[in-house]
Amino acid sequence: MSDEAHGHEDAPAGPRRATAVADLPLGPALEAVLMVVDEPATEEHLARILERPRREVAQALRELSEEYTAQGRGFDLRMVAGGWRFFTRPAYADAVECFVLDGQQARLTQAALETLAVVAYRQPVSRSRVSAVRGVNCDGVMRTLLQRGLVEETGTEPETGAILYRTTNYFLERMGLRGLDELPELAPFLPEAEAIEGDTQEGVPSFDPDAPDTDADDKTEL
Repeated sequence: MSDEAHGHEDAPAGPRRATAVADLPLGPALEAVLMVVDEPATEEHLARILERPRREVAQALRELSEEYTAQGRGFDLRMVAGGWRFFTRPAYADAVECFVLDGQQARLTQAALETLAVVAYRQPVSRSRVSAVRGVNCDGVMRTLLQRGLVEETGTEPETGAILYRTTNYFLERMGLRGLDELPELAPFLPEAEAIEGDTQEGVPSFDPDAPDTDADDKTEL
């Protein structure tokens, strides 16, 4: 077997991107990607995205994890469920808890209310479908709603494996509802799922993920 065949097994698949992703420093590139994931990212996936051999990516991930531990950072990089993800360290749990509890008393932004409405009327629904309805990246808003206990995970979408979300009992309590059947008749004004199916491939947003949310400063009491 030729050397070329030996090297092919470990090399990432797919065409080389014009953005020269493979030329980026691997450590910072991994940090940037892992900052935006909402579930553990596998070494194979990271290698494909960053156009590097899997063994090189695995080694870089272990080195980053060791570096964070040696520096005493408040976060850790760990491998769980077959993938890598950032976690806060248990030693700083009290600080995180104070922040989350304080946030539960704060007002929700207009963007958060709109996102919550989409989840309420389309549940169970994935983040990508919520983003397709609103036309902007809703990842950050969804994390806020999860932290405040207003939405929760409820399985995965069979076709794509995307995580599905629904509203919680706490949401019903805050809204003064006995059940979802008491929600006002608003669903007919939202686009049908089939109409947005083309924009809902998980992990491939049809919008600019770095674009600012223009509704972020419009705060409304829930």
